[in-house]
Amino acid sequence: MNKALKFAVLGGGSWATAIVKMLCDNQEEVVWYMRNTDAIGFIKIQKHNPNYLTSVTFNTEKLHLTDDINEAVSKADILIFAIPSAFLHTELQKLTSSIKEKIVFSAIKGIVPETGLIVGEHFHETYDIPFKNIGVITGPCHAEEVAMERLSYLTIACADTSKAKFVAKNLSSSYIKTKVTKDIIGTEYAAMLKNIYAIAAGIAHGLGYGDNFQSVLMSNAIREMKRYTKSIHKIDRNINDSAYLGDLLVTGYSTFSRNRMFGNMIGKGYTVKSAQMEMNMVAEGYYAAKSAYELKGKFEKKVKTPIINAVYKVLYEGKNAKKVFLALTDKLD
Repeated sequence: MNKALKFAVLGGGSWATAIVKMLCDNQEEVVWYMRNTDAIGFIKIQKHNPNYLTSVTFNTEKLHLTDDINEAVSKADILIFAIPSAFLHTELQKLTSSIKEKIVFSAIKGIVPETGLIVGEHFHETYDIPFKNIGVITGPCHAEEVAMERLSYLTIACADTSKAKFVAKNLSSSYIKTKVTKDIIGTEYAAMLKNIYAIAAGIAHGLGYGDNFQSVLMSNAIREMKRYTKSIHKIDRNINDSAYLGDLLVTGYSTFSRNRMFGNMIGKGYTVKSAQMEMNMVAEGYYAAKSAYELKGKFEKKVKTPIINAVYKVLYEGKNAKKVFLALTDKLD
């Protein structure tokens, strides 16, 4: 691929900040779109994001910062979206020019609520972008550890292996190891599902369940993920690979996991709204739980998903978490 291809990162949160940091290690200039004009002004002067990963210092001469999504899109060839899935549709409505010819990679771990599609499918169906120009960036990787330059791993998925390798190369460094795969659908659904399972792990912790139960919960979660992804896209994939099992484990167990944190608060008795307000961050698993639950009802064959069902009941039906998880314990093995 052309080495001169330029990257734009769209989003102002922790994962967007981490991706910009990774790209700046390999690119002369990175276009960075965020809607928060105050944050842009702060970064230009203080050289770090005031709201997320504040320890990361940027060489601002490498950044083209803008609050105009159309400007960002026009100046780049490869667009990396790191906008929470719940807000993606609204942000994309600001586009006035076509992105059909762009290469689009999603670093979003969720389903677009307005269409019920994973991000890659949403771009294909809504913006007519061919699948060969759509990719996924997934873990196992926490933005906070990228900020500290702790050894981390990324999986880059795209039907066009050359594009996956190009993006992987530009994200790689001494502390970022990358691998590529063609399983764009499986990795993107897995990235969405693991956030639901992390909420379940958090709820269990908040309710007082210990490590023994957590290990059983995660064991059942990876098998549930396998059944779910197989029903959506049946190909030869090893569910024990890092993009699936590894990402599940780090999200389910890490103290950096916002989805686990959100679930923990629910388990301790917070309402959904109060937990969201106190966190001041988006827990993608909250939106994913509804979409995943509704989507599985459209499968040709009934898929056993007791963990997704339990999380959905607590978050969307207002069921008592203690009672729901007590019933769940009898459905796990």
